[in-house]
Amino acid sequence: MTPRCSISPVLALLAFALPAAAGAQAYQCRPPAIRSVPQVVPDGPQRTMPVTGYTLALSWSPEFCRFRKESRAHRFQCSGDRGLFGLVVHGLWPEGPRGSWPQWCATPAKPTPAEIARQMCLTPSARLAARQWAKHGACMAKRPATYFRVTRILFGGLRLPDYDRISREDGLTAGRIRTAFAEANRGWSPADVGVKLNERGWLREIRLCYDKMFRPTRCDTRRFGAKDAAPARIWRGL
Repeated sequence: MTPRCSISPVLALLAFALPAAAGAQAYQCRPPAIRSVPQVVPDGPQRTMPVTGYTLALSWSPEFCRFRKESRAHRFQCSGDRGLFGLVVHGLWPEGPRGSWPQWCATPAKPTPAEIARQMCLTPSARLAARQWAKHGACMAKRPATYFRVTRILFGGLRLPDYDRISREDGLTAGRIRTAFAEANRGWSPADVGVKLNERGWLREIRLCYDKMFRPTRCDTRRFGAKDAAPARIWRGL
C-alpha cells in the first residue's frame, strides 16, 4: 500500500485558521473550458515514503512568459488574452525524510476536466495541473479534488507582496524578496521562504515551506535557494 499523509482532517483547520487574502494580486483571470485532461507520463521512478512536510511552489509568471508570449502551448498563461498573472501555483509538493520526496505514487484516480478548469486561475496550464496531481498529489491524497482544494486554501490564505513595486528598488536582493513575503504574512519568517533565481539572477520561483500540519517551517538548504545577499531582479513583463 502506498503510504500517504492524510490531508483531509486538516482541511477544516486550514479553512478557518488562515487569513483571507488581501487582494495583493491585481491581475485578472477568466478560466477556460476544459474538455479533456492531458495525459501524463512519469519522467522518473516511483518513490513511496512517509510525508514529513510540504512545499508550495509559486512561480513568477512574468519571467516564465518572458520568451513564451507567442507559444501555443502556453497561450492561456502568457498571451494576455485572458488576463495577466503574477505569482501562480507551480505545485504543492510532499516532502520526505533526509532531503528526499515521494513522487509518482500509484493511484487509479484521475482529475476530471471540471477539476482542472477550477485550478486554471492558480495553475494556468492544464498539462501542469494534471502533472502535479500525478507526480505529487497522488502521494498526499486519495482524490485529486482534495489535493487541489488544499492548494486553493493555502494560496487563498496568502497575502502577496507588491513585487511589481519592489522590483523597482535599488540594490534588490533575494533576502529582500523573502523578507517582503514574511512581513506580509503573519507567522512566517524569512527562513521559511525559499527564493529561486534563474541563471541570469531574475526571480523564477518562491517556495514556501510547511510542516506536516501546514504550519510555516524553516526551509532546508535545497528549498531555501539563493542566499540573502544574492543580487536579484524581477521582470515586470514590459
